[in-house]
Order: sequence, then structure tokens, then C-alpha cells
Amino acid sequence: MSSPQTGPESQAKAEGTMPEQTAVPEQAAAPAEQKQWAMAPAQPTGMMSGWLAFAGSLLAMIGIFNIIGGITALFRPTYYLVGTAQLLVFDFAAWGWFWLALGVVQVAAGVGCLYGQMWARMTGIALAALSAIAHLAFLAAFPLWSLVVIALSVLVIYGLMVPQRGAAA
Repeated sequence: MSSPQTGPESQAKAEGTMPEQTAVPEQAAAPAEQKQWAMAPAQPTGMMSGWLAFAGSLLAMIGIFNIIGGITALFRPTYYLVGTAQLLVFDFAAWGWFWLALGVVQVAAGVGCLYGQMWARMTGIALAALSAIAHLAFLAAFPLWSLVVIALSVLVIYGLMVPQRGAAA
């Protein structure tokens, strides 16, 4: 097996497997061939941006949390701090269906982001913004959690907008 420093021809010469008559002309051409062989371009890798993986995972996690919040709003509306009359808009049943639908679409977009799909990035940005605005309206019912999700949504938006590696400005 040849090494990158020596190349296949030098390896064969070192092992003594090359005939003597061909070794002399190749010795003169060996440095040029070796340089060309060593300067071959590397194959591009399809690596994903770390921010994209982070944002996709976080978007899917927020989606799962929204699904849980939707199920809670549908089946246990007394879990929240305020009654239905004190919510900014809608009632808990409407919020439950909203969170459930939003969460399912967020999970799908998060998985799409992990696969590097551009549609998922654009959808994820829109869904994270919608989630932040909706949690602002839901703030009276679950204040601390709404603030946490708003902050996580901002991180998702940032992570999805960061340019990929090697992107031109």
C-alpha cells in the first residue's frame, strides 16, 4: 500500500518490484508525477452547519413541547394559572388545537432542517416567529414557560438564518 508522501511508484521502487529499465526514466518524472498526485483536490463533504443541526433539533423539541401544551389545554384547562375568561384571545380548547397543530408542523420542519432541506429552514423561521407571538398572547396563562419558549424561538430563528459553511456573502 502506498503512502501519501511516497506515491505508488516510489513504493514499488522501494519494494524492488519495478524492473530496472523502467526505474530510470520514471525517476526523472517521479517528482512531477508525485506533485500532481499529491495535489489532487479533496472530495467535498456534505457536512451540515452546526447551527442548522442545533436549530432543527430545538425546533423539533419546541414542537413536542407545544404538542404537550396543546393536549394539556384540551384535556386539563384547570392546569393553567388563569381561567378562560382571563386569556387575551380564544379559550383553552381553541389554544389546545392551535398548539397541537403548530407543534406537529414544527416537528416536521425540525426533522426537515436536520436533513438540510431549504423549505424546512424557511418554514421553521416562520413557525418560530408565530410560536413566539402566540406565546406572547398566551403569557397570562403560563408566564414562565411562555418566556422560555419565546427565548428558544429566537434562538431557532437565529440558528436557521446563520449562513451555511462556505456560503458567499
